[in-house]
Amino acid sequence: MPEYKAPIRDIKFVMQEFLDCDTHYQSLGYNDASEDMVDAIIAEAAKFTEQVIAPLNQIGDEQGCTWTDGVVTTPDGFKDAYKQYVEGGWPTLSQSVEFGGQGLPHSLNAAISEMMSGANHSFAMYPGLSHGALATVEAHGTDEQKQQFMPKLVEGTWTGTMCLTEPHCGTDLGMLRTKSELNDDGSYAISGTKIFISAGEHDLSDNIIHIVIARLPGAPEGSKGISLFIVPKFNVTKDGSIADRNAVSCGSIEHKMGINANATCVINFDNAKGYLIGEVNRGLHCMFTFMNSARLGVAMEGSAAAEASFQGSLAYAKDRLQMRSISGVKNPSGPADAIIVHPDVRRMLLTQKSIAEGGRALIGYLSQLVDITHAEKDADIRAAADNKLALLTPIAKAFLSELGFECTSHGVQIFGGHGFIKEWGMEQLMRDTKISCLYEGTTGIQALDLLARKVLGSKGQILQPFMTDIATFCKDNADTPSMSNYVKDLASYSEQWQSITSTVGKKAMKNPDEIGGASVDYLMFAGYVTLGYFWAKMASVAQSKLADSGEDKAFYEAKIKTATFYFQRILPRAQGHAACIEGGVDSMMALDSEDFSF
Repeated sequence: MPEYKAPIRDIKFVMQEFLDCDTHYQSLGYNDASEDMVDAIIAEAAKFTEQVIAPLNQIGDEQGCTWTDGVVTTPDGFKDAYKQYVEGGWPTLSQSVEFGGQGLPHSLNAAISEMMSGANHSFAMYPGLSHGALATVEAHGTDEQKQQFMPKLVEGTWTGTMCLTEPHCGTDLGMLRTKSELNDDGSYAISGTKIFISAGEHDLSDNIIHIVIARLPGAPEGSKGISLFIVPKFNVTKDGSIADRNAVSCGSIEHKMGINANATCVINFDNAKGYLIGEVNRGLHCMFTFMNSARLGVAMEGSAAAEASFQGSLAYAKDRLQMRSISGVKNPSGPADAIIVHPDVRRMLLTQKSIAEGGRALIGYLSQLVDITHAEKDADIRAAADNKLALLTPIAKAFLSELGFECTSHGVQIFGGHGFIKEWGMEQLMRDTKISCLYEGTTGIQALDLLARKVLGSKGQILQPFMTDIATFCKDNADTPSMSNYVKDLASYSEQWQSITSTVGKKAMKNPDEIGGASVDYLMFAGYVTLGYFWAKMASVAQSKLADSGEDKAFYEAKIKTATFYFQRILPRAQGHAACIEGGVDSMMALDSEDFSF
C-alpha cells in the first residue's frame, strides 16, 4: 500500500507564492490567518492525515461498512479517528465564529481537505458532506434553525447529508416523489425514499442532519415545485438538544465499486419531522448552495487522487528494475535499470504530476474566490467572484475528476501486473476515484451546465472576464523570452475557445442537439486551456523565484519543466476535442434508436 505523504511544499507554493494568500487574507479581514498560523495548521493537518487517516485507507476498503437491522457500522479505527478529528477542532476551522467555528478562510480548509482526500477518500467524505449541509443552513435557514442545528454541525459531533436522488430519478430531480405535508406545529411530515446517500447512516456522530428535497401538495410539476427541508435522524429541541428518534431509517447500504468505507445508503422517510428551508417551491435554488460546495469538493478529489497515485507510482518506478534503457545502461551495478528511466513511464508520471499540481492551483484559486464571496465587503467584487465560480466550477468538477481517474489508471499501469493486485493499493485508488466522475452531476451534466446554461445562456458574457484574465497575463508576459512559448500557445488556445463558442452557438440556433453533441468536448477543451493558464502562471512565479535567489532551485526548476511537459504533451489534447466539436452532432444521431442492436 503506498505511504501517503502530505505534499506540504507544493501546497505552500500554491497558497503562499502563487496565490499570495497572506495578502489575500489580510485584505478580507482574516487577520488570524498569518503566515505562521497557516504554516502551523498545514503541518498539524499533514501529521494527522499521515498518522491517523492514511493508515485506515486499506482496512476501510477491505472491511467496508456493515448494515444490520438499519444500523451501519464503519470499519475498524474509523470511529476513533473521527473522534480525534473532532477533538482536534478540524471541523470548526472555516466555520462561523457565531456558531463555534474558528472563522478561518475557506481556502485554508480546502488545503486540509485535499490532504484528507488523498490519504483516505472514504473517510474524508464524512465531514465533507457536513460542510455542504452547514453552508445550506447558514445561507437559507431561519435564525431559529441556525441556533438549533449549526453549533453541533460546526463542532462535528453531528454530521450532514444531501438527499436528492430517488430510485426512479437521478439527475432529473423534477421527477421526485418524496412528499411533504404541513403539520399543525408548523413542521412538515416528510415521506419517501432516497438512494445513493453518502454518509447517510453511520456510527461516527451523535446525530445526522439530512438536507432533503420534497414536494408539497399542489406544488407545480417538475423542478419548479421542489421545496427543501432539514430532517434530522434524531429530533432536535429548540435549544439544540437531541430528543426522540425521528421516523428516518436506513433500508440498506450499497455494495460498490469503491469508497467502500463510506456508507452509501438507502434512506426511508416515513412521516419524518422536517423543517422548511427557504421559500416554498424554491428548494432547488437553495440546494445549489450545497451542490456547488460539493462540486468543488469533488474537483478537489480528482486532483487529490492524482497526487496519491503519483506518490505511489513514483516510489515504485524508482525501485522497480526492468529492462535496460534504450539510450544506454543507467544502473550498471544491477541486473536492469529502474523503470523510471523509460520514456513511457516518465510520460505517465509527468501526466500525474502535472494534473495533481495544476489541479491544486486551480482549486486553490477557486477556494480564494469562495473566500471573497464570504468576506468581501464590496458587492461588485463579490459578484465578479461569483461569476467566475459559476463558469469554472463545472469545468473543475468534470475535468479534474476525469483526469484524476486517468491518473489512477496510469498508477495501475506503472505497477504493471502488481498494479492489478489489491495489496499494492493502486487499484483501490482507481476504484475509489471513478465515483468522482459520477456524483454531484456526471461529466455530461456538468458539460451541459457549462455550455448551455452558463456560456450560451449568458450569450458568452460569463466567459469574458476569464478570457480577459488570460489575455492580460499573455500581454504582461509577451516580452519575457522565457515565457514566449507559453504565452503564444495560451493566447492561441484562448482565441480558439472563443471561436468554438461562437460556432457552437450558431449551429445550435439551427439544431439544438448541437449543444449536447459538443458539450463534453467543449468542457474538456476548456479544462485543458484553463489548466494551461494556471501552469503558465506557475512557471512565471517559479522563474521569478529562481531569478531572485538560488534557494530551492530543484523545486522551481521541476515546476518549470513540468509546465513545459504540460504545454507540449497534455495541452495539445485540446485539439482533438476541437476536431470532435467541428464534426458536429449528425454522426451521433444518424442511427435510429431501433437500429442499435447487439
